[in-house]
Amino acid sequence: MGSRFDTLTDMSERVAVIGDGAMGTICAIMLAENGHRVRFWSAFPEAAEALAAARENRRFLPGVKLPDSIEVTGRDEEAMAGASLAISAVPTQFMRSVWTRLGKQCPADLPICSVTKGIENHTLLCPSGILQDVLGPAPDRIAVLSGPSIAPEIACRQPATVAVAGPAGLARRVQRLISRPYFRVYTNPDMIGVEIAGATKNVIAIAAGMLDGLGFGSNAKAALLTRGLAEITRLGRRLHARAATFAGLAGVGDLVTTCISPVGRNRSFGEALGRGSTVAQALGATDSVVEGVATTASVIALAHREQIEMPITEAVAAVLGGRLSPTQAVEELMRRPLKAEEGHAQESPATPDAENGDKCR
Repeated sequence: MGSRFDTLTDMSERVAVIGDGAMGTICAIMLAENGHRVRFWSAFPEAAEALAAARENRRFLPGVKLPDSIEVTGRDEEAMAGASLAISAVPTQFMRSVWTRLGKQCPADLPICSVTKGIENHTLLCPSGILQDVLGPAPDRIAVLSGPSIAPEIACRQPATVAVAGPAGLARRVQRLISRPYFRVYTNPDMIGVEIAGATKNVIAIAAGMLDGLGFGSNAKAALLTRGLAEITRLGRRLHARAATFAGLAGVGDLVTTCISPVGRNRSFGEALGRGSTVAQALGATDSVVEGVATTASVIALAHREQIEMPITEAVAAVLGGRLSPTQAVEELMRRPLKAEEGHAQESPATPDAENGDKCR
């Protein structure tokens, strides 16, 4: 039998979208296009008024019109009234305060899907953990959606594909609710892996931006993505995530997009650092939250706790902390002791017979 959340979605649902950033805006639009009744909540009443009047998120997604059917509110008591599902699109470091604020308004059995990528400082919790810490343990009603999903591209109806993880019934429900002809959603049972991948790729994207700012080429970027994925996978596996997740949409898929997109916040921030900006100057150049900055500190803390090596993340942390310049960080990474790639240290060189054995014929 399916879970209580495994319901058909051929009928309209009332969905609350919590958080008025670019991803929250895109989710609200897609849900409305699918015929669902959407209430779009902003933490700032004045921002909600501007959204409602302009029918456009001029701060985070200018030029993209909100469907008339989307109801915009800044009133806490209206945020989840009558909702059958909520989308949490609040930046990680603000999730605790926002959901504490809305806690009394949140029904105890309301399913929530987080589309946020990050790890909370101090607690080292991913978004699903923050929700349960604030609202109470309820693993059967929490899902997470992640993957290569640059908001301006989705707003232009360019194809994108992501993964939703969580209890099977809820994951399938979210999949059906939000999938569009240009937005394909796969399910994935590995919520830990999806969240770890979504958070840590932002750290590697900062490093990718630094390479761009320094004027390095494709060889350096390819090496960074490959070794960055090795770090991400190493951490995820230690935290009991599935290795396959890091080879999928939430892993390598999101990593590639974030590291190459010209509009990616984390990559653009890193590029500014590579060109000589200070951290404060680079952060001041955008209205958006650069999640990778705070996430770097959390990932370093997790790596130390789990006693695993994450040299690229350590290098990014040194640049953010002013201990190294981007150039010095690259030089230190290139001077690390030579070693074998993971999984090959104990293997013997292949012989011609082994290479061309029966299995290859």
